[in-house]
Amino acid sequence: MEIRDPVHGSLYYSDQEVAVLDTLEFQRLRSIKQLGFAEFSFPGATHNRYLHSVGVGHLTGLCFDSIFRVYPFQKASTRQRLRQATRLGALLHDVGHGPLSHTTETVMPKVADLRVGVYADPTQGGRRANHEDYTIKLVTDSEIARTITREFSDITPLHVACLIDKSLAAPDDFFMDGNTDLRPVLSQIVSSELDADRIDYLERDSYFCGTSYGKIDHEWLIQNMTFHRQDEKLHLALNRRALYSFDDFLISRHHMHLMVYFHHKSIIYEEMLNRYLSSPDCTFHLPADIQEYVRFNDYKLHEHLASSNNPWAQRIAFRRPYRMLTELHNTGDSDRPLHIKETMENLGIDVIWASSKARLSKYHSGSPEDHAMDIYVVDQYDRRDLPSPINQSTEIFKRYEGARIIDRLYVAPENYKAAKKILDEKSL
Repeated sequence: MEIRDPVHGSLYYSDQEVAVLDTLEFQRLRSIKQLGFAEFSFPGATHNRYLHSVGVGHLTGLCFDSIFRVYPFQKASTRQRLRQATRLGALLHDVGHGPLSHTTETVMPKVADLRVGVYADPTQGGRRANHEDYTIKLVTDSEIARTITREFSDITPLHVACLIDKSLAAPDDFFMDGNTDLRPVLSQIVSSELDADRIDYLERDSYFCGTSYGKIDHEWLIQNMTFHRQDEKLHLALNRRALYSFDDFLISRHHMHLMVYFHHKSIIYEEMLNRYLSSPDCTFHLPADIQEYVRFNDYKLHEHLASSNNPWAQRIAFRRPYRMLTELHNTGDSDRPLHIKETMENLGIDVIWASSKARLSKYHSGSPEDHAMDIYVVDQYDRRDLPSPINQSTEIFKRYEGARIIDRLYVAPENYKAAKKILDEKSL
């Protein structure tokens, strides 16, 4: 089947892949907007996670072909099997997303209630489920799982899930080619600092928002993807000549967060939704039953908000958001936002304080998990230049090491003039 994509052109999916696309679980993504409330700021941003997912699946095939263009697979069938599994993993990586994306994760059930059979510990320490848990449940125990089993004789749902969730134990030697483990590099195509997911959403979100922040040279990046062997494992690598394009890729993503994903209108709607979902009278909860979950999408949530008497739900449904009073940009913690909030509230004005923090890269977190599968830089021309982790090969990480923090304070529109007067008179 050919899909006409406004971003990547013609995308081709086999009959077996189309069977997965046609499942009710995957079709649900047509009713989940990629950017949630962003359409209130960028009217063109009405694209959905279905379109994003088919774009990621397409780019994944291109990444695989570039990385393994000269890799000597022992069997041609192994190459085809791993390519197909990686395409499926990328295609299904977002299938568990809740309505309006991440905000509704606060009303998801406990992981134990999902009964994710492939988890070593089904209770996961009693934590609340997130969209990734729903994704693994859908991939391994739903009509999607049954379709994979029926359409792909040499791939199981668990193999696909292993590329989405790096913590899952592989059941066999599926990802081995001789003595070489290819799971690290295949997982990195699906999810890493330079994956098909990020490449697609940057280009796609930029296109539909009408901005230029996310425009990147993705063709050059993909053409220069390769592999690096370490301890009998293959890791994602990038040719040094594309390192400047990688720098631009990171900066573009950083700016998309600051200018688009953290737009003040999107943020206040998310904050108001969070206030409703955490209210004692909130009656919107996402079900653990996977067949029922499929019926929960953006439209169902918007209908629910319109029918609720909760004041936060009403503000969202009828477009009466709090208005931004002030916006503060910092590179570190500041007590000024709290001071303004406390001053306003002491004078009887309710304030919503939203703080958005953006970092250039997950490498800055210092988490061992984030360094577990490094991306390497290799030089195809200078053989004496040994491969090195990408965060040690470019200065961009040091230059943007600090976090960029945007603190915003919002008040009800009917209180805006009074709050503005207080802000100015007291020089807060």
